[in-house]
This record gives sequence, structure tokens and C-alpha cells, in this order.
Amino acid sequence: MRRALVLAATPGVPMVADTRRVGCVLLDDAGRTVAEGHHRGPGTPHAEAEALARAGAAARGTTAVVTLEPCHHTGRTGPCTEALVRAGVRRVVYAEADANPVAAGGRAALEAAGIEVESGLLADEAARLAEVYRVALREQRPFVTWKFAATLDGRSAAADGTSRWVSGRAARLDTHRLRALCDTMLVGTNTVAVDDPLLTVRDEDGVALDVQPLRAVMGERGLDPARRVFNDDAETVHLRTRDPHVALADLGARGRQHVLLEGGPTLAAAFLRAGLVDEIVAYVAPVLLGAGRSAVGDLGITGIDQAFRPVVADVTVLPGIDGEEPNVRLTLTPRAPSTPAPRRKD
Repeated sequence: MRRALVLAATPGVPMVADTRRVGCVLLDDAGRTVAEGHHRGPGTPHAEAEALARAGAAARGTTAVVTLEPCHHTGRTGPCTEALVRAGVRRVVYAEADANPVAAGGRAALEAAGIEVESGLLADEAARLAEVYRVALREQRPFVTWKFAATLDGRSAAADGTSRWVSGRAARLDTHRLRALCDTMLVGTNTVAVDDPLLTVRDEDGVALDVQPLRAVMGERGLDPARRVFNDDAETVHLRTRDPHVALADLGARGRQHVLLEGGPTLAAAFLRAGLVDEIVAYVAPVLLGAGRSAVGDLGITGIDQAFRPVVADVTVLPGIDGEEPNVRLTLTPRAPSTPAPRRKD
């Protein structure tokens, strides 16, 4: 299902109100992938239909793992339920029920045809994916998730600038899961110059995934083309601006809909001050530094009454790996401060 969610988040699907982003993976009885598919936009085959077409006769007897309940209506394309039945799929597992009454009824139709059906696997992540694109459509800009790792005292790096590793291995693995659900990773020029990040998505064994998000670097500073972010592992674009509004407009024009903000404290502060952060994912490690770089820069706040107070949506303890202490993942939704911070003149 995680792979299906990655497919659903594949860049390039137009922001159209009635178009859902869906991924599908067909598995044989041994759990091996037979074929994959994802919906590419209005009028194109649905995820299930694309996967079935790629599988051909090998689809018979497979399990279809889908991020959304297969549709049971005829619109621009035919019902996915009928396509699954015709192909001889044995079992269907989907994450999220289709709330659209026009398209709903897929489960009942599949079960009536003798197909085993299970639902609810990673449903929260599937619903979150749908929310990302609803926001992107409404705001006409990419949804922005700010991700950072910090110590108990809010440091993202030590006094000497070292930051590997603030968080534990479990948190770092979870970061790659988060990256895989986004179509763009954004950092500032200083992060590229100092940290030289690779900015790719890798699995638990460190192997790069076939589908990689766009790597975006924001800032006017010139950069050494030998930095790792400019290698051939994934596409990279340099957004020569310091204005978050301009950067998101550029990325939106490129068809990008979910930006993972991974830059340093200055970039994070710029997006927060502009009111352009839709979600915060914070990994907190049981570590104290006492000095060093803060996770976020100056927000223009001078009093406690002006503080940003995000709403906590989820708290998850990530168990330690190989004897490490657990880390905590906080997922939060920002809300505006009682007194908006002034925009920087630069």
C-alpha cells in the first residue's frame, strides 16, 4: 500500500476538482509485483485499469492493492469494478472508501462478483494525500509540509554545525516515507552549500526508489554544480528567488502540488512568516545540546501573545532501532498568530 501511495503522489496530475489521485499495485500469491498503475488526469485510465493493462493475462488471480475504493460508475472511463472482475482479480485491498456517492458502491459490486475485499489499510495516509490536493486546488499553489528534526532544546545542529545525526534511524527512515508522499523537496542555497544533501528517497536498505520527487533549491546565491543535489539521481531546479510566494508560484506552474520543506531555519522562518506552511512534521530526539542552530529562524515575534501555536494532529513514538532511544514524531497544523508577524523587507 505504501508503494501505491507513492504512485498516487506521482507528479504531473493536473489540479482538477473531480480528479482523484490513485495508485494501484497488483501482487501475485508470493507478494511479488506483477504490475503498477496510477491515475494521470481527466479522461485517462484509472489506476486499476492501467495496472491491469500492463499485467495482461498475468492479472488473473492477483491481489489489487489500491489507495481508493474502485469506482462503480461510468464517467470518462468505464467502471474499475468491472475491469477487475473481467481480469480475474482474486482479492482487492483498498485504503480509503470513496465518499463520492456517484462513484461509490465498488466494494459491494466486487463482493457480489465473488472477489474478496479488505479495506482501511493505511487509510489515514490515503486521506491525508487527498487533503493535500484539495488544498492545492483551493489555494492554487502547492501544499507545503515543513519537516525538521530537533533536540529537546530545539536545536537542529550543534555549535560546530554538525547535525548527523540529531534524530535516530527510525526517524530518518520515516522521513523517507514522508518524502515518498511528496512530489517536491525544497531547500535553501545555504543548506546545499553547507550540508551538501543528496535529497533522494530511499528504501530501508538504502536503495533509491524508481520515482523521485523534484529537488528544488531556493535562493539567489550561486552554487557549485558539483554539489550532490545537482547529480543525475533526480531532477533539480534552482529557483532564484528569496520570496516563498514566487517560489511556490513557480513550482505550481511546473505542476507540483506537494512541497516538503527541508531547508534550514531561515527558509522555514520565511515560509512561516508568509503563512505558507500547511503542515508541520517534527521529529524530536531525546538529546540536549544547550547551544547550536535553532530549528527555525526569526519570526518577528516579540511577545508570548504573538506566538505561533499549531494544533497537534498526531503524536507517534518511533521505537529505537539497534539500541537507540525512541524518537517522537509530532504532526501539527499551523494556525495564524494572534498578531501577524511583519514581512521582512528583503
